[in-house]
Amino acid sequence: MLPFMDTHEFDVVVIGAGMAGATAAAALSADRKVALVEAEEAAGYHSTGRSAAIWILNYGPLDVRMLTGLSRGLFDNPPPGFSETPLIRSRPVVFVANEAQLAEMDALLTGGAELHAADLAQVHAMIPALRPGYLAAAAIEADAFDLDVAAIHQGFLRQLRANNGVLALRSRAGLIERVAGEWNVGTSSGAVFRAPVVVNAAGAWGEEVGQIAGAAKLGLTPCRRTAAIIDPSPFDAENWPMIIDVGHEWYVRPEARTRLLVSPADQTPSYPHDIQPDELDIAIGIDRMQQALDIPVRRVEHSWAGLRTFTPDGSLAFGWDRRAEGFFWSVGQGGYGIQTSAAAGLLVADMITGRDPGEAGSILAAIDPRRFADATVTAASAKPA
Repeated sequence: MLPFMDTHEFDVVVIGAGMAGATAAAALSADRKVALVEAEEAAGYHSTGRSAAIWILNYGPLDVRMLTGLSRGLFDNPPPGFSETPLIRSRPVVFVANEAQLAEMDALLTGGAELHAADLAQVHAMIPALRPGYLAAAAIEADAFDLDVAAIHQGFLRQLRANNGVLALRSRAGLIERVAGEWNVGTSSGAVFRAPVVVNAAGAWGEEVGQIAGAAKLGLTPCRRTAAIIDPSPFDAENWPMIIDVGHEWYVRPEARTRLLVSPADQTPSYPHDIQPDELDIAIGIDRMQQALDIPVRRVEHSWAGLRTFTPDGSLAFGWDRRAEGFFWSVGQGGYGIQTSAAAGLLVADMITGRDPGEAGSILAAIDPRRFADATVTAASAKPA
């Protein structure tokens, strides 16, 4: 049983105040009393705060692409008061392939949307640092754009506050117990948050939160992603497109106007913690980039790493737990959490409140966390009455 603490009553408690938790809490707070509980001193300290995101329609599995497309409206036209600054900046994406990657480029063009094969001379003009002879094929997604992660995240938190929702920082959930049809979430701050529904939006800590609550295991895997900032001189890269290796072994994008972000697109399994960059990954990323781009790298100006958390099949996991009544999963966003954020938060709210999710309803089976159920566990709905 819970010790005597200060208890607060809500309709929904959301655990994790990164992008997934902020969007779900904002959408739910429109007609529910919501608490957003965060372990750190600042919302979005881990993955969200370390993201340099771009909206790319041709990125991720089909369920991700659906929510990416549905999120565009908010990024183009945010509601009044959402942000004082624009959320997007146009940034085409160029996928590049060498001779050994032509089959991968064909597959991308066959399965892609709003994507077309590019004239190689045009690509060289867009990216003057390309080494002669490297490029065998290229594809352009012209209608892509940079996302201002901080502005988007703060916009959703602003919506939560405007709807009288509560953001509880420095409140790590150490006990999650269901008593008499309600969840009691005991936190490190000494407060207990009580509600019939708990939303697990804890990212890399999602499996840990699920286990505290006695929920089923999904097999979530946090993976390290590394990035470094370099000076691209003598080139001016401010207006370059984002450049992605078609084999997803490296990518670069302009950053802070005069710099270039480089990543080896690493996806190294890890465990939930304050992840730090690995020097070898940084070196690998720069080496792969330099095979394609003639950019001398004299020093790394800054580097960081974040955790991207995946389900076993790579798709999202949104839905009710198969064991724990009233426990809702919103995890497995991988590297797609920012570009899908607007539609993802609305979908979570629609599923919890029983509203029609509209077009997003077509992906419900693909993202149901109960798809990972073992043979001995029934998949009967755990949704509360």
